[in-house]
Amino acid sequence: MNERAFVAGATGLTGRAVVRHLRSRGAEVLAHVRPDSGRLQEHRAFFESLGASVDTTAWEQGPMTQTLEAFAPQVVFSLLGTTRKRARDAGEDAARETYEVVDYGLTNLLRLASEASGHAPRFVYLSCVGVNPEKDTRNAYMQVRVRVERDLGNGALPYTCIRPAVIHGDRDEPRVGEAVGAAIVDGALAVVGAFGGRNLRERYRSMTGDDLGRACVRLAFDPAAENRAFEPDELRA
Repeated sequence: MNERAFVAGATGLTGRAVVRHLRSRGAEVLAHVRPDSGRLQEHRAFFESLGASVDTTAWEQGPMTQTLEAFAPQVVFSLLGTTRKRARDAGEDAARETYEVVDYGLTNLLRLASEASGHAPRFVYLSCVGVNPEKDTRNAYMQVRVRVERDLGNGALPYTCIRPAVIHGDRDEPRVGEAVGAAIVDGALAVVGAFGGRNLRERYRSMTGDDLGRACVRLAFDPAAENRAFEPDELRA
């Protein structure tokens, strides 16, 4: 049976890389794009040039369940989320609401639709370094990721949680601060590594969106990665 994957959040930096690496191994891919996206045709042209199909199912429980039931993916990638900077710029209250609606709400909808589809796909969730479902946190960004990982641990689907640190690369919306931040973090970690902190350096140093996408795809189809979470150093293995 050919590998088949549904990618939510396909238009982001990691999502595009995931689609590329899925197609490079011959997987059948359905890349989801918001039906109201102003760049729908541009995204469609890009994904179809890779040999992927484009899906514009509305973010509603019933339609999403029907799409996943019909497509029957072995893996569902949930690469959704709002950047901390964008949410922070909107203000604390707006940030919490955005995280709740997008980062948690849409991810949870996708998880429930995957369960209801009847195919029990592996749910690959893009989380964040530092998340520990055994511990609570006051950080709004981390709170939703803790909740999602807890839901997965208590749910009916096999899952794999991906916990990268800083991600950088060529985005549709350039983020100068992201590249500078990655350089600063990596520079500091290089000093730490030189003084014996190699494990700390490997754990937190940045990675490109392409490398992260490759790791997501590798782990998605690895039987040994089922029901596990992976930290940055493991993603580079």
